[in-house]
Amino acid sequence: MNAPTDFNALKTRQQAAWASGDYAVIGTTLQIVGEQLAEACDLRWDERVLDVAAGNGNATLAAARRGCKVVSTDYVESLLERGAERARAERLEVEFKPADVEALPFRDASFDAVLSTFGVMFAPDHARSAAEMARVCRSGGRIGMANWTPGGFIGQLFKVLGRHLPPPAGTQPPSLWGSEAHLRSLFEGSAAKIDVTPRIFNFRYRSAAHFIDVFRTWYGPVHKAFAALGPEKGAALERDLTELLDSRNSGGKSSLLVPSEYLEIVLTLR
Repeated sequence: MNAPTDFNALKTRQQAAWASGDYAVIGTTLQIVGEQLAEACDLRWDERVLDVAAGNGNATLAAARRGCKVVSTDYVESLLERGAERARAERLEVEFKPADVEALPFRDASFDAVLSTFGVMFAPDHARSAAEMARVCRSGGRIGMANWTPGGFIGQLFKVLGRHLPPPAGTQPPSLWGSEAHLRSLFEGSAAKIDVTPRIFNFRYRSAAHFIDVFRTWYGPVHKAFAALGPEKGAALERDLTELLDSRNSGGKSSLLVPSEYLEIVLTLR
């Protein structure tokens, strides 16, 4: 019989991974996703909004730009600092608070909307994370998420990483959050309505080599993977990533344009 997964130990390793590099370099390019999610959730002025696993604050800023009273949370404080820098630059009033989505430090029904763009999907305990998001959102409120799909580019990128560095036994892949069936199983007891819209985000880089250089330098999971594998095994990972990127490139020989599917989800709570 397998021992139960130690989620606390796993999260400690995850925090170290996301704190390495500087996710904000990547995250900033994804801002359009936060803006589209804010519109899909029909955010209103003065609504109370929580952004969980906020990273450098894409959904946070989108909600604040719409006049919402936003609390931005993440378990990596350095990422919150990047979000705070952006909010100050735009003179947006946002509260930034370190917090784990699996144990949110807020009362029941504290928020009108809870958001996450490519964040909560990386929390190891899916059921607990979903339950916490639902708990802090009021009845009739909305939970809005953007999650990479298993078959999309980022889902496949993590599959490649997993071939070279297998994930801990007993964990569920993050890309399951991009499966409508999985989402419905997580929120079946709390959601009155679930709207799911497939969308595409286009990664734009000079070449596959440029993409890999940026991600191995700044994107925590890729940065950590190359560091753990060493030169020889790292070269094999680079070859597999190059093959994936080239196979998905729709930009021609002179540039890299890789469409990546994600699900935009808006849940209305009972």
